[in-house]
Amino acid sequence: MADRSGPQVYSIAAHRGFADALVAGLLPRYGEEDIGLARLTLLLPSRRAARTIGEAFIRLAGEKGQAGLLMPRMAVVGDLDLDETLGPLLDPIGTESAIPPAADPTRRWLRIAGILREEMGQDAPRGSALLRLSRQFCQTMDRLLVEDVGPEQLIQDQVIGIIGEQAAHWVEATKRFLKVQDKWLGELEARGEVDGPARRNRLFDHAAGRWRISPPATPIVAAGVTSAAPALAGLLRVVAELPGGAVILPDLDLSLDDAVWKELGRAGAPEEPDGLPFGPADAVTHPQYHLKLLLNRMGVSRAEVQPWHRAGMAAAPPERSHAISSLFLPPRASASWVGLPAERRRLSGVRLVETATPEEEAQAVALLVREALEQPEKRIAVVTPDRGLASRISAHLRRWNIEADNSAGRPLSQTPAGRVLLLLAEVMGEQAAPVPLLALLEHPLVGAGEGRAAWLDRVRALELKLRGPRPAAGLQPIGELAGKLARTDSGAGDWWAWIGGVLSPLMELAKADEAGLGDQLDALARTAEELCGSGLWSREDGRALASMVEDLRSHAGAVGTVLAPSDIAAALRDVMDSIAVRPPYGGHPRVAIYGLLESRMSRADLVICAGLNEGSWPANPGPDPVLPPAVLRMLGVPGADFRIGLSAHDLAGALGAPEVVLSRARRDLQGPAIPSRFVLRVRALLGEDLLARHVETQLPELARAVDDAAAAEPYPRPRPSPDPAQRRVEISVTALDRLRSDPYQFYAQAILRLRVLDPLDAEPSAAWKGTAAHEILRRWHERGGSLRDIARATLTELNAHPLMRSLWQPRLLAALEWVEAEMERRGLGRPVAFERDGSMDVRGIRIYGRVDRIDALPGGELAIVDYKTGRPPTGSEVAAGFALQLGTLGLMARDGAFAGVSGEPTHFEYWSLARSAKSETGFGFVEEPVLEGRRKSGIPREDFLPEAGRYLHEALDRWILGGEPFTARLNPDVPGYADYDQLMRLDEWMGREEEGGQ
Repeated sequence: MADRSGPQVYSIAAHRGFADALVAGLLPRYGEEDIGLARLTLLLPSRRAARTIGEAFIRLAGEKGQAGLLMPRMAVVGDLDLDETLGPLLDPIGTESAIPPAADPTRRWLRIAGILREEMGQDAPRGSALLRLSRQFCQTMDRLLVEDVGPEQLIQDQVIGIIGEQAAHWVEATKRFLKVQDKWLGELEARGEVDGPARRNRLFDHAAGRWRISPPATPIVAAGVTSAAPALAGLLRVVAELPGGAVILPDLDLSLDDAVWKELGRAGAPEEPDGLPFGPADAVTHPQYHLKLLLNRMGVSRAEVQPWHRAGMAAAPPERSHAISSLFLPPRASASWVGLPAERRRLSGVRLVETATPEEEAQAVALLVREALEQPEKRIAVVTPDRGLASRISAHLRRWNIEADNSAGRPLSQTPAGRVLLLLAEVMGEQAAPVPLLALLEHPLVGAGEGRAAWLDRVRALELKLRGPRPAAGLQPIGELAGKLARTDSGAGDWWAWIGGVLSPLMELAKADEAGLGDQLDALARTAEELCGSGLWSREDGRALASMVEDLRSHAGAVGTVLAPSDIAAALRDVMDSIAVRPPYGGHPRVAIYGLLESRMSRADLVICAGLNEGSWPANPGPDPVLPPAVLRMLGVPGADFRIGLSAHDLAGALGAPEVVLSRARRDLQGPAIPSRFVLRVRALLGEDLLARHVETQLPELARAVDDAAAAEPYPRPRPSPDPAQRRVEISVTALDRLRSDPYQFYAQAILRLRVLDPLDAEPSAAWKGTAAHEILRRWHERGGSLRDIARATLTELNAHPLMRSLWQPRLLAALEWVEAEMERRGLGRPVAFERDGSMDVRGIRIYGRVDRIDALPGGELAIVDYKTGRPPTGSEVAAGFALQLGTLGLMARDGAFAGVSGEPTHFEYWSLARSAKSETGFGFVEEPVLEGRRKSGIPREDFLPEAGRYLHEALDRWILGGEPFTARLNPDVPGYADYDQLMRLDEWMGREEEGGQ
């Protein structure tokens, strides 16, 4: 640095590498022989920046062969305890103008939620939605405070005039904000506190005033600070004028033409004394715009800024900065691209990669990292705002045992400890619903220890009992199911009793409409520790969880926050998503994955910018949901598009690395993706003559080839042919239909003995509904009484969930009332058997089944009745032998298979409980698949039993006693279940076989 009058403001060009170039210049200027840089104070933008600068000092010392180095004091300008960091340089403590302490952000968030609830009354959102609205209010308040906008400015005549011109909802929103802010500021004043951003502003003003009057004896340098907050800009101006002080900016383009600099717009400098600080034509999306805003607020001209001539160890060619400057020219100036010579458009060392999907992009980026690590000492940084893509890249790198240092960490909600608390909150909120309950019991931290294997065996056994429709709410219905486990496991009863005792406090809380957030957190934390032991808190995620719980619990109790137990899971998830958990140790020393904030000031030999699509990089700018944009512009608060300029500046900084890869996928999870405007600019700048040199074509192909396997041989239609001993199995009357229509399904069910498991918390399946309806009718036939009362009692015994009952029970009752009325109306026969099991022996094979109802007719004949909750088989299906249930049951009844029943079956009826326009209740009809009268399909009555017998013997001859293979989908046009489609790999061969082939 050259000593001169005026503010000492410097810019480190993008190609020099900010952190390494900074320390390379600081050491010779401020280093002293014995104490190194210990007398220097560095003001830095973030803790991540402090870590990056520290690493750069270590690299420089290593390069120079120094055994050690005393580094400067580093203060982060965003910290609430900035005064303590700077210590005696500020020393506001003990003076009459002591700066009040900052209000705790958590307390403010919860209290503003309470104020919103008071102000909005019945219109206030509930639960987590109210807390999210409170967070938005806090963010808007902070945004105004950072820009030094006080509440009095919101009621100026100009602002009020603008508010009156807005839509009605904006007017109401602004009034609400003013009321909430006024009430909150009143409480702050009573407590003797100020908001965090307001306190920082006071600290900056205090430091600026003190240092202006009495400069500190030791040098102060602000490096990498680009925030244009007015109070901070004032402090930076003072720092730039201190003896030995300096302000060092990253990537300020000093080569930009003055006309282009002017085209960026007003940037906080009104053209008239009372004019707006931002003009409608301001190029707020330009990467230099926020730096122009900062310089204007500092009162420094760009001509006063000096270039920093030191370069870092990972510097790019100087031509790169010229290309970056051309790349981001504003609209009118970008017309000069047409005449730019190739050397001004050259981006040597920059490659463009385009893949088909995000998964392929992650694979390609991982391959780039793996390839670069082959070069000793080469550092690689992956920069992406897409945390999902970052996770994919990390996962692909693990296949080579590369654990990348992911600076963003993992959200607390995705860590083991965080998941335990969230699952407990869901169990409480959903009153022990099967899905969260089993997920909790199967969690690795729950039940850990020597008995883990037995614990999991019992959980899996309980899972089998819970599959199907959700039982009634609470622990008691699940306890009844768990009690059945004791038949095979003597310790299961005590096991569930212990779990129920641990969870019961949560279930008691769940009964309340609302409960204190602190009380709920107390109960959740106690329950989590009982289930997991001290291991819950022993790792970094547990410590982060403990800190979050304690913070929320203490402030929620003080504020009096209440929340419905059903809402606490969503509220906790929102909080946990904002807390990053990082491992206590780093990953690979030469590989890092950064978000945009973390990447600032970092440097690597290879920088891979991934996820360059619109909506990701840059992110879609969202308007402030609390105050209208016109009001914010009037107050001098940068608009939402301002963040696009920051994203552009992040990319400009990344482009300064020696090697850069710009990567995007043509599709994202929602569909086709739009390339980032920055990628389109790169392509346009390069032009057709240079673009082909920069597009990487081999890498996407290699990424696809990594996981490509040789094409598998076409899978044939399955035709299993078990040996004769395996074929001789008992056949149910329903399985006989399946045997004839789809032999493979019979093979899977009866020979392999595979059964389909219902999902957890499933919608009532046809089989479950059928079982419930048959049980209700059986009890009614046997006991008599009110069919409606029997139905309600039966559904209660089956632990049917109230929601399911409310949706399905009315339809069921209407259909059952039709059954009752139909039996009274017809009066043709006397029921002699209900839900009765029977069997018969046919050529050494046991045929068994259950008949729903048998009626004895006046002439001694029998009527076989089968209840269906859905549509019955058609007459053509019965005639083709694919629906033989009635006929086979008739054969069994004629053979005396059902105790107490004798006679010749002559009537075969389906009583369907499905919708029917002819029924008075809207449900129920009788259908008989007999070919007589006007019917065009079915089996003649006199041939019904002989045909059923013929089809039965044919099936036995072909598959059970014969050797025909059990061919999959032998009759594909016959309606059936899809239970075994995956097992038979249906999609791999169905429709691909030639006529008469496989």
